[in-house]
Formats: sequence, C-alpha cells, structure tokens
Amino acid sequence: MFDRDKKGVSVIDAYIKVNNLSFFRGDRAIYEDVSLTIPRGKVTAVMGPSGTGKTTLLRLIAAQLAPDTGTVFVDGQDVHKLSRSELYKVRKKMGMLFQSGALFSDMSVAENIAFPMEEHTKLNAKDIARIVSEKLHSVGLRGAAKLMPAELSGGMARRVALARAVALDPELVMYDEPFTGQDPISKGVLVKLIRQLNDTAKITSVLVSHDVEESLSIADHVCILAGGRVIAEGSAEEIRASDNPEVRQFLNGEPDGPVPFHYPEDDANGCVELTVGANKNGAVQ
Repeated sequence: MFDRDKKGVSVIDAYIKVNNLSFFRGDRAIYEDVSLTIPRGKVTAVMGPSGTGKTTLLRLIAAQLAPDTGTVFVDGQDVHKLSRSELYKVRKKMGMLFQSGALFSDMSVAENIAFPMEEHTKLNAKDIARIVSEKLHSVGLRGAAKLMPAELSGGMARRVALARAVALDPELVMYDEPFTGQDPISKGVLVKLIRQLNDTAKITSVLVSHDVEESLSIADHVCILAGGRVIAEGSAEEIRASDNPEVRQFLNGEPDGPVPFHYPEDDANGCVELTVGANKNGAVQ
C-alpha cells in the first residue's frame, strides 16, 4: 500500500503530521501527547467513540483551534505559526464536508456550489457555471441545479455539500461524520463518491466517523482515538486484525470493556447542583 524502505519498513509521504499534540478544554484533556500521520493522496479514516475529539482534530488541522502543546504540519507548514494571510492561502487548499451539510438555505443548489468560486476566484460567470455543472455531474445531481436545499433529501443534500467542498479543487478534503443520518443506500453512494473523488482528483482525504464498516471499506489508513490518545494506527486490514481490547470493543460495538460508559465525575459524591429560582441552590443525589 505504501512505499517501503530497504529494510521493508513502511515509508509514508505525510500530507499532515501531528506531533506530540495536547489540547485541553478547561481541566479536561481532549488530547494528551498525540502523534499521528495523514498520508498524502490517501483516504485516512479517523475513528473512535463519540466525544473523543474527532471533530476537534479537524479544527486543529485547519487552525481554527490552537493546541496547548505540540505541532500540526500541513503540507510541510506549521499551520499554527503562519501569518493570517499565509493561513488563508493554506485554507484555500482545503475543502470541508460539514456533518450537517451546512448548505445556505436561501441559495439554490447551483448557487451553493458557485459560492466558493465567487468568493475566492476571479472566474467569470460562464466558467463558474461550467464548473458547477461538472461538480454536480460528479455527484450525480446535475439535474438538481435549480432546487433549493429544502427540496432535497438528506442524501442529496450531503452530495451537494460534497460538490461544494471540492468546488475549488482542493488538495485536502475533510469529512466530518459524512454517514451520520444517512440510509444504507445513501451511505453506499457516499462511500463510492469519496473513493472516486479521492482517486480521480488525487487529493488527500480525512474521514472522521464512527461508522465502522463504511469507513474501513474505503480507508487506506486508519487512526482510532480513545481516551485522548491514538490507540491504533495502520491499514484497515491491520486494524481489523488488532487484538487491542479497546479497538475490539469499538469495532464490535461492545457496551462493556475498557472504554468507559460513564462521563468522568469531578465530584466524588456524584451530586448534581441545581439552581432553582434566582438565588436557591439544591442538590440531587
């Protein structure tokens, strides 16, 4: 899958490199000394239970959030040390498929896809219209150009959002839970599109998801997060064969295991404080 050196060790051409990253929200550690690699030109699935900071990782990669310690390199550049103008240039090479789709409700399908080009390029209206048609064709929705978001099914809306994410021909596309809320057929369509777009456009894809089968079916590289750390990293085949108890629990959907069900408590007594009215406090045991 990846090139190997003379000793047979896998050599990865990294598009994104996360080094010794720690990130806290208040006193809670989201990541502690995390290091991982996103290979160039491959589909990487970042997986893990809900609440493990998968979406936070995307925001750190895009420099929307800054780590407390550690570095994030994107195509050889430390994104958290770039000037505002330099960061702006790097972000123009990124496409993002938001979990909700995030289509503009008062714009048609075609207008949604045209928006990035109108904002970030000097293309004329004719060229923009041609590219919009091409992008819609690539996701099988050229006939939906005039529809409004409210007229789209959930699967159609996600595909329109995907067409918009690749409108500027980015080098990197990040997918935030692309399969959430989709029926089995829509999931299958999205899996096929993500793989085709990655291979045809030769882009780097980062797929954040807890949908095991869909993600492993298209991923070249997999990182599994839990408890603020990377518990497994490798090919889909290596992940499936892992004997790590945390990995097995996640892949098999087991309720009992090393990954806890309960959110950690700050109060050893487990009391919940309530504010009733203006100045009253109570506690529920």
